[in-house]
Amino acid sequence: MHPPGPSVPQILIVDDDEGITELLRDYLARFGFQVHVACDGAAMHRQLADHAIDLLVLDLMLPGTDGLQLAREVRRSTAMPIIMLTARSHPYDRVLGLESGADDYMGKPFEPRELVARIQTVLRRAKGAQAASAPLHSNVVRFDGWELHRDDRCLISPAGLMVALSNAEFRLLFTFLQMPRRLFSRDQLMEQARGRAMESFDRSIDLLVSRLRQKLADDPREPKMIKTVRGAGYLFNVRSVQGQPAWQHG
Repeated sequence: MHPPGPSVPQILIVDDDEGITELLRDYLARFGFQVHVACDGAAMHRQLADHAIDLLVLDLMLPGTDGLQLAREVRRSTAMPIIMLTARSHPYDRVLGLESGADDYMGKPFEPRELVARIQTVLRRAKGAQAASAPLHSNVVRFDGWELHRDDRCLISPAGLMVALSNAEFRLLFTFLQMPRRLFSRDQLMEQARGRAMESFDRSIDLLVSRLRQKLADDPREPKMIKTVRGAGYLFNVRSVQGQPAWQHG
């Protein structure tokens, strides 16, 4: 077999159910994907080392290291999109997955055609996010005395203190910084900050906004930086980004 060309997306499916992996390998191939499979974390890391994977489909329940921990390990070194497969449907479990770096969720059992649609959507959004982030190409983004270090995914406060960010907090803040002073609905934040199309879980995005406010020392009783627009969503109210007036970036 010839290696896939650069235009063929390579998908890695990590699931210990051989029936599912074989079904998906054959099914996804019909839609032009090059599919690799792994049954656990060790096999996943071998496949990632051997192939230029574009998207990871990761089961939550795996022998040994579970999907949440594997997602965290992958996210430490790459922004590769991750779709998590899980039988769990509680919003808290979804928040955990997002915090671990997942871009989308699918519950089991699922329709293979829906997975294809999710994969296509997440890959499109990943390419769009790369293009949209071009104006913020610097590793250090400065706003109102704060510094966001993209490589380290951490904040430096005006007082010079380092503030660690989770993956989800980083992506939420970066979404705000791309278009400051723009009103975002909860659905838009879910879609853009996570790079995923999904049903809205208001409490999930509210929780992440609350955590980011804490990191930014933004008083939740009277927030000055991340403002709540009742019934509409959130607005990132900063005066400047990278030394330019914020309205010029909107």
